[in-house]
Amino acid sequence: MSKATSSLPRTIGAHAILLTYTVIALFPVFVVVINSFKSRQAIFQQPLTPPTPKTFDLIGYTTVFGQGDFFLYFQNSLIVTVVSLFFVLLFGAMAAFALSEYRFRGNTLMGLYLALGIMIPIRLGTVAILQLMVASGLVNTLTALILVYTAQGLPLAIFILSEFMKGVSDDLKNAGRIDGLSEYTIFFRLVLPLVRPAMATVAVFTMIPIWNDLWFPLILAPSEATKTVTLGAQIFLGQFVTNWNAILAALSLAILPVLVLYLIFSRQLIRGITSGAVK
Repeated sequence: MSKATSSLPRTIGAHAILLTYTVIALFPVFVVVINSFKSRQAIFQQPLTPPTPKTFDLIGYTTVFGQGDFFLYFQNSLIVTVVSLFFVLLFGAMAAFALSEYRFRGNTLMGLYLALGIMIPIRLGTVAILQLMVASGLVNTLTALILVYTAQGLPLAIFILSEFMKGVSDDLKNAGRIDGLSEYTIFFRLVLPLVRPAMATVAVFTMIPIWNDLWFPLILAPSEATKTVTLGAQIFLGQFVTNWNAILAALSLAILPVLVLYLIFSRQLIRGITSGAVK
């Protein structure tokens, strides 16, 4: 009884801290969304209040769809994000399986080398990356962004997935080998289904930096045909006049894919994070 009584304040305190953090994290998103449905005057006069019948205005969304080629920007972001995510999950899972399953000389050093990619920001190599893309003729192409984002996401994917794959039963894999299954079949049909929570965690952690990135699209693919959503929103930023209605509307539309991804993978994400914490 005393234990239950003492644990109640801890539970209330933990929930209060989590609730406070949630409010702080979602507050900027809330402000962006509600102001995207308001007139320019209302944005500056009443930035924290929801739109009313007097302040409600869709001028931002009509400007986004009328002035900028938002559908092209959205399509470019979607292509880059989906393809990069596919390669990160595929190559990251295969590398993690090799590091966790096969013991060879330099196995530990290889894992540490790949982990350096988490600690060293890829933006430090921007000049070298730009020179490489210019020499390869990939500037102003989506391929350049896909290659960079794949390289950026692989270290974290390998680090997370290798720890989960070490927990997969060796008896299961050995039983597959006894039955004559190839290593590829064991990997795709036995191992991958068991690490789906980890794959979902990697997918969410990889997608958000790619979708929100402005640095590499600005440097590697600034042409009109290859602009992403975040770079396309910059057309409404002027030296003297800024169309805040259009910027807030574009940012609100850009938030939707991240929310959809979270809703789809929320259960797998929570399972992946909690099981990793237990380990």
